[in-house]
Amino acid sequence: MKKVVAIIKPFKLEQVREALAALGLSGMTVTEVKGFGRQQGHSELYRGAEYVVDFIPKAKIEIAVKDEDVDSCVREIMKAAHTGKIGDGKIFISDLGRAYRIRTGEEDDEVL
Repeated sequence: MKKVVAIIKPFKLEQVREALAALGLSGMTVTEVKGFGRQQGHSELYRGAEYVVDFIPKAKIEIAVKDEDVDSCVREIMKAAHTGKIGDGKIFISDLGRAYRIRTGEEDDEVL
């Protein structure tokens, strides 16, 4: 099992969710986060005063997938979250050692 973590633009969240649902992948966790990468924030104007926004709002998606589903999951996230502009986001993959469903006691791939 792998854990796929995608940091994307918030307005792309619904498109990513639909793309993953079409693959049959469900059960994701979404968190509203703030951060910056190469873009280092940006300047905005508010009531005539310029101020710097250091942290950009993003959506963080976490989903556990079977090893064989990782490539298709990543491909669909990249397709759905792509705008071609700076700040589209990143995807991180890590190994999941164990997983349990609390209600039934199922383990590992049975949980998915």
